[in-house]
Formats: sequence, structure tokens, C-alpha cells
Amino acid sequence: MHNMTKGLSIDLGTSGFRAQAIDENGSVIATAISTRHPLPGANVMDHLHFCLELGYDLTHQLILNAVHKVIRALPIDLKEVGRVAICGNPIQLSLFQKMEIRDLAFAGKRGLKKLGITEAVKRPARIIRASDIGLELSDKALLFVPPAVRHEIGADALAMMYITGLLDRDEVAIVTDYGTNAEMAIKVGGEILTGSAAAGPAMEGQHVSCGMLAQPGAIADISSVNGVWNLRVLDSDLISRSSSSVRIEDGVVVVEGDASCLPRGITGTGVIAAIAEGIDSGLVGPPKINTPDGRLHLSQNIYLTEHDIKEAGKAIGAIRAGHMTLAEESGVKLTELKTVYMTGASGTYVDALKARKVGLIPNSAGRIIQAGNTSLCLATEIVRRPELLDMLQKVADTITAKHIMFADSKVFKNAYVCELAYWDEGMPGHMMSSMLALYGIQSFPEPHPSPEVINIAKRDIIEIGPMGLTVVDSVGTDLSLDFPSGCLGEKCRKCLSECPEGAVRVGTVGEVELLTIRSDLCNGTACRRCESECPNGLLFESIKVKAV
Repeated sequence: MHNMTKGLSIDLGTSGFRAQAIDENGSVIATAISTRHPLPGANVMDHLHFCLELGYDLTHQLILNAVHKVIRALPIDLKEVGRVAICGNPIQLSLFQKMEIRDLAFAGKRGLKKLGITEAVKRPARIIRASDIGLELSDKALLFVPPAVRHEIGADALAMMYITGLLDRDEVAIVTDYGTNAEMAIKVGGEILTGSAAAGPAMEGQHVSCGMLAQPGAIADISSVNGVWNLRVLDSDLISRSSSSVRIEDGVVVVEGDASCLPRGITGTGVIAAIAEGIDSGLVGPPKINTPDGRLHLSQNIYLTEHDIKEAGKAIGAIRAGHMTLAEESGVKLTELKTVYMTGASGTYVDALKARKVGLIPNSAGRIIQAGNTSLCLATEIVRRPELLDMLQKVADTITAKHIMFADSKVFKNAYVCELAYWDEGMPGHMMSSMLALYGIQSFPEPHPSPEVINIAKRDIIEIGPMGLTVVDSVGTDLSLDFPSGCLGEKCRKCLSECPEGAVRVGTVGEVELLTIRSDLCNGTACRRCESECPNGLLFESIKVKAV
């Protein structure tokens, strides 16, 4: 182990941020996580839209504010930090560094040329002063940023390929980071094809009735025995532990769980488990829920609706369509697939066989490896061994990789149409196979009879540290808007009452009344109910938004 000054590792995820404090010997001291992303919206397209509409400076400021809130929750003197390593997808890293993002927001050389982008934007490994980015650390603190392979294949994709050992193995394998923006790669011989499926927030427990991110109190797994749901819940160390047992039809508790591990909501892996168990028991025939009130009850206050099944189905369908696309584009039959690697929180906590049942894993693979949060893991390794950055750049330079834009792929579009027919319209599985055949896409193979499941991480963050985990609930910044001329004021206030997240508020600065929107609560372009409900259509008319 190299001697070193104290360090910080940071993972900028699409749904939230994670950070670790590391001591002089390279040991993890503690971990802090946020429950949301600081920018409005629930996906990278929302984040790009916010930046392009309101500017790089404001976007960077919001992300920086959130990073500071997370790292200040760690039990470490930030002025003693000498190294910071950061990882994430190319959009999050570019926004954090206030770099060009239009090449990530728009596709096609002709369109980019109109924007004045004539050359590919390069995102190599960087070592810069942390203060140059705006991090409030010592002037001597250095920031280490791992490289992207190409602009579409970011540091997070490199992390999942490097940490899992995919690059060193001579086998047909798929690796997937199961999250909001599901990055995936297939390795065939010496070549790698990558893609990214906009799975949506349901994979991480968001846009689900009683959903939450993977944090203490989240239902992470479920098993069903004789009409009883047996729940597993994440404890304060993010370990999945046995909790309550409840009746399926009404959520009445049959067996009380430990008071320190009671459910507060359900995360994405719990949703997957509930759907898998529901299909097995005949309670779920996507999207129909065959219970008296059309709900799956996980307690008397936690449940899933048919709308939730559809939301989860969109995510599952996007990921399975992505896997089918990579297989078709690489010329590989799914029967040739030997290993699947699952990374990220959802890829760690989900029961691999239940994930296979609903379609999150190609079912023909004989080996399933669950590897944890590889993005944070890589950042931590770089803090420990900064020379790793040079090696990663060499790896990025030598990978023979091709990125498949799923939005432009006929295979993906056709496969996803079949998925929506199954999850949204209730089309039987055998008809779905027939539809795939009509599109010239290989059918689902027979499932492997007894796949080997290897879980190398008990939790997605392998090392929490002796000082434990801190959850930071609020990482947003209040964005202020001047009340527009013609606003009806207190006679209306529909922008407040119609906000589903309670993000819109009225406040004062001195004697001036302002409308504020808390950035991390706002659902972004997918909602904008505050705008649509304004009777005079004034709310976002020629506005200037500033951080308070």
C-alpha cells in the first residue's frame, strides 16, 4: 500500500452521489451518499436539457453545491485532503468539470457541425488542482479524473469493464450497470460493443408509488411462501437483512421484523423481486395485478400498483432490448454467452435468479457475477494508487470498441416495441417470441438449467468504513424566479399546489417576494406541471433563474 495523504473518492451517479473518505494508509474511513441528484429531472437527458437551457455556470454550481454537501458529511478535515478521484458517466463528469456537452446531447456529425463542433470532444485522463474546479479543499489537493474510451463510452463504462476483469477474460460476456442510464457492453474475442439504455428511474426505486433509492429501510428483496411475503430490508450498513413477513392480499404483518430493520419503502431490486414472485404465484400477469384492489401489498403502507409494474416494465424492457441489440450487432447467438456481470446498486442487491426470470439477464448464461458499485470502486482505487490513472489511459487507448446508439438502431426499436407489448399490453410471451422472429431478431433461448451465481459484494459499496454510512437527504439548491408581471399571486398559486414533489415554494429575500424551486425535488422536463397549470402561461416566460 502506498503512503498517501488523506483522500476522497466520489461517484457522480445519475440518481445520486456517493463519496468515501480514505485515510493515509488507503483504508476507507466512512461513506456518505445522497438520496437524489441535484439537477431537476430523473435522467441524463433532463440534466443535459437543464444545462443547455440555463447554462453551464448554474449547472456546475448546483453539482458542486451537492458534492460539497456530501463530502462535508464525512468525518474528515477537508483541508487535509491531498487527493480526490471522481468517476461517473461522461455527461456527469463533463457537467462537473464545466466541459462541452453538446456532443453528448446531439447525435450526427452534420448537426454537430452546425453547432460549431467539427472535431470529437476528447475526455482523456486528467490531473488538475481540485480548487480549479471549485472544490473547497486545500490548494495542494489534486483531482484525478479517469478517461473516457470514446465520448459515448465514459469512465463509468471503463470502470465496470476494468473492475470486473472483463477485459482480461477470453469469453463471450455481457456486463451491465443496472441504473437509470443502464450502460452495457458485450465482449466477443478482442472486440467490445457498448450501448446505453435509458432504463428510467424505476430501476433505482424512483417514479414508483412507495419507491426509494438503495438506502437504509429500503425493501431490497422478497420471497413468497404460502401467501406470505418475506421481506429483506437494507440496514444501516446497507446489508440486506431479513425483516417482516406480511400477508400478500392486505399487507398485514404476520411476523414482526427487527425494530432496527423495518421497511420504509421499496427500492428497484425489491420491485423486481415482487414482480418475479407475483408472476410465479399468478398474482402478476404484466401489467395486471390479480388482487382485490389491484395492488401488491408489502406492508399496510407500502405497495405496488399496476402503474408501477408498467414503469418497471419500461426499464426491464429497455435493458433486455439493449442486450438483444448488442448480441445481434456483434453477430453472437445468446446461447454462446458464458457470463453476465451485474454492477451498480440494483445489480448487487437484486436476486440474480429473479432478475433472470423477468428478463434483466440473458437466461442462457451459465455464470452470473454480481460486482457492486464499480464506478466508486475505481475512484477509490485511483486515490490509493494514482499511477493507475496512466494505466487506465493506456487501456482506454487500446480498447477496440464500438458504441451502438440504441436510438438509431432498428434492432433496438423493434425489440423494445415487443417489450412494450408484453409489459404494457399484456401480450403473452410466446407471441412476443413470434414478433421478434418477424423482425428477424433471435428468439429467447432455453434458460440454463443451473447457472452459477457469484456475489463478490454483500452491498453495492463493498467497503463502508468503520465510521459508517451517512445519508444526505437534501442536496438541492433553491432556484429563484422573479414573479412575472401579470401573476395572480395569492389568488392562484397553482404552481405551488400542483407540484407533485413540493419543490415549488414562495419565499422572501429582504422585502422582495420570490418564487423558489428546490432543484433536487423538481422532476424536470418530464413534469413541468407548474408551468402548464399557470393560467396565464407566465411562469417560465423569459425567466432568469439564479441560485439562492
